[in-house]
Order: sequence, then structure tokens, then C-alpha cells
Amino acid sequence: MAIPLREGTNILVERKRFGKSYAMPSMEMATDHYSIGYTISGDRRTIMPTGTFSYHSGDVSMLRPFIYHRTIADSEEVYERILIKFSPEYIKPFTETVGQQILDSLYDSRVCHFTKETSEKIKKMFFEMAEEYEKEKPYREFVLQGMLFRLLLTVYEEALPSKEETLHRTPLTPSIMEALMYIEHNYAASPSLAEAAQVANFSPSYFSRLFQSQLGMPYSDYLNNVKIRHAQILLTQTEHSLMEIAQETGFCHGNYFSAQFKKKVGMTPGRYRRQAGRQSATDVPPAT
Repeated sequence: MAIPLREGTNILVERKRFGKSYAMPSMEMATDHYSIGYTISGDRRTIMPTGTFSYHSGDVSMLRPFIYHRTIADSEEVYERILIKFSPEYIKPFTETVGQQILDSLYDSRVCHFTKETSEKIKKMFFEMAEEYEKEKPYREFVLQGMLFRLLLTVYEEALPSKEETLHRTPLTPSIMEALMYIEHNYAASPSLAEAAQVANFSPSYFSRLFQSQLGMPYSDYLNNVKIRHAQILLTQTEHSLMEIAQETGFCHGNYFSAQFKKKVGMTPGRYRRQAGRQSATDVPPAT
């Protein structure tokens, strides 16, 4: 179970920095609070029984109570975030005024992206709430409540359209979830279906059928997708050569890596890196 709110309180605002490749050690589920967080740096991926989603620096992620989940690193960057937890009772004035559908719509989104300008505005709101929380004044929760309502409405009104969540064909069983975590931590070693089946405590043949039914694709395709996703991160966030990236993601041979990458992404790794570099350059303000 996720760490609950302290007894007698309705909100927690926490700024925390984690080491590289940090992953939650096990599946968790909050029973007494909603959560909303701002990613200051790093890239994360949340795996749930019904789907997975990723979020990055500048994004806002949200989870309602009773969602079984586990988050893992999606890059080698240090992960830093501000997390706000609040009780259902605390949010009642919000839903009574603007409607439950607004809150439901927000938490159905799970992750929200913004323009660069809006992301900075929302970042400031999270930082202000963290500062207010540290004051520990008698009326702190009352002040934070108004700040939270303003934050939620801003996120609702300013979020960009997004369809990044990947829904699973059927809810994932705990054994398949464990296998997915094993793949995420060991993709560079190209774990075999038999190795993943052993983690799930199934025979390879039964595991293969179960994996296909729950993920909607063969084990080999899923493993390949994980490798490509990590290769995309390395291409945009490091200066490693294509051969180095091929080896770091378990493709071994550069030609095979390039062929698989192009098949999945629609362009060669080199072109993908150049295109990502041009897009980053447009975000740099002109010299004055």
C-alpha cells in the first residue's frame, strides 16, 4: 500500500529527488488519497493492470485512489518531482462547485502535457504550494485548499490533447506485471521468453499464450518495442554512437538495430536523432 496521509491531515506536499534508474520496489495502491505531481526532471513510466503511460519533465501526472500501479525510470536522467496527495473529503468543495465530471475528466487523463509557457506557470504553482506547506501555520490546509483548486482548474483548462496511454486488452495479472518489470530492468540482455516465464512462475508455453492474450502481441514484439523506446531516449539524450546504442539496448549489431528501428519508427536512427536535434533547437530563444 502507498504511504497514507498522516492521521488528522488532508494534504501532503512533498518535493523529492531520486537517484538514476529509481523504480518503485513493488506494486502499490493508495487507499485514502488522490495524487497529482509535477515532474521537474527525468522521465517516468507507470504500469497498471489496465494500461501504461509515460510522463516527462514539465508534465503533470495524476492517480486516483485504488489504482494498483508501479512506476519505473524511462531514461537515465535524475528524477525530481513535487507530489501532492489529498483526501477525497478535502476536494469535496471543488466537486460541489465545478462538478464531479471535471475531476473525473482530469484523473481519466492520467498525464497532461502543456505548452512551454503554461508548463512554467504550472511549475510555479507547484513550487508555491510546496513553500506554503513548509510554513506549518495553523490555517495551512485552508490556504493550500484554495491553491489546489486553482491548480486543478488550470491543468484542466490548459492541458494539450494527448492519447499516449497504452490500454491493455485485458487487465494484467500480477504475474504478467512482474514479467513486464523484469523486461524493463533487463531488456539490454535480451531476456528470453523462458527467462521471463520463470519470473512469472509459468511454463514457457503457457506464459506465451497468457502474454499474447493480455498484451495483444507476442513476447518478442513487446521486448523489441521496449528496446526501441530506450533507444529513442538514448538517441535524444546522449551522444553515444549508433553502435554503442545498439549494444546498450541489446541489438548487438548496428545494421540489425537500424533495420528494426526503421521498421518501428519509420526512419533510421540517424535521421531520428537529427530531427530531434532540430526540434530542440527551435526551443532555444534567439540571442540578444
